[in-house]
Amino acid sequence: MSLRQFEYALAVAEQGSVTAAAELLHVAQPSVSQQIRGLEQELGVKLFARTPTGLVPTVVGRAFLREAEVAVNASRRARATARAGADELAGEVVVAVQMGFGTRQLPGALGALRRRFPRLEVTVFEEQSSAELDRLCRRGVLDLALMAACERSPADAHHLGDEEFVMVLGAGHRRLAADRVELRELEEEPWVRFDRDSALDGVLLNVLRDNGLTPTTVARVSQTATAVRWAAHGLGVTLVPASAVPDGHEHLVRPVYPAVSQPVIAVLRPGAGPAETALLELLRQETWHHTASLAPVS
Repeated sequence: MSLRQFEYALAVAEQGSVTAAAELLHVAQPSVSQQIRGLEQELGVKLFARTPTGLVPTVVGRAFLREAEVAVNASRRARATARAGADELAGEVVVAVQMGFGTRQLPGALGALRRRFPRLEVTVFEEQSSAELDRLCRRGVLDLALMAACERSPADAHHLGDEEFVMVLGAGHRRLAADRVELRELEEEPWVRFDRDSALDGVLLNVLRDNGLTPTTVARVSQTATAVRWAAHGLGVTLVPASAVPDGHEHLVRPVYPAVSQPVIAVLRPGAGPAETALLELLRQETWHHTASLAPVS
């Protein structure tokens, strides 16, 4: 078996066909077919099944592809480390960010990283669940994970700062007249919440419980921007990280009392290379604001 075969198999799984995989890899279709056929013969199993919608991995194929992905990522990191010089860094960095956290800080750090190392390729995806992020970290798929601190946070996690949470109200809401929103005054308010397994909904639920509130949930969404926009239209109030508020909605945002914040951490893969280390340092240089708690209104 070879890394080229692993890469071809991963491309077929991603594209759903040999033809599309060949186009993605910029190689001839017969080459991909031959490599996949040779791989299946060597393993003695079928990795893909043909369906009306294209090629899909078999049960054994899915298990094989998980390990192949780890091997390919490890190879890319090794090449990147070997090529690293004073001003020369190439390869790929895979970053996962927990939805809603570091929304403004991460793009700035990534932009600085790309300007410093223009040959470096960065792949970023958002993940809602802290449990899934933890699983990806353990599998070695990620180079860096940006996430909220939790009970399962590793001991070697790097604390970057705190994300302040703010309330988003509908246009014309009576509490927009105040400089802040007291959480205990929201007993009768409907809420726009997040998917049940998301870290954001966990924060919101803890805040509501701590303030003796039983929420009336009118909607659950998967994206912070959607929650803000729906709240802006008066569907219900919502609580989101301040950095995740889309431009143009700042006038509908108010700080809350008691103040709500969540520590944000970065988790590097074991044996992190120069690219991940550089990104961590750039994230440290970003501004992580945490507004001090406001005194209660007398």
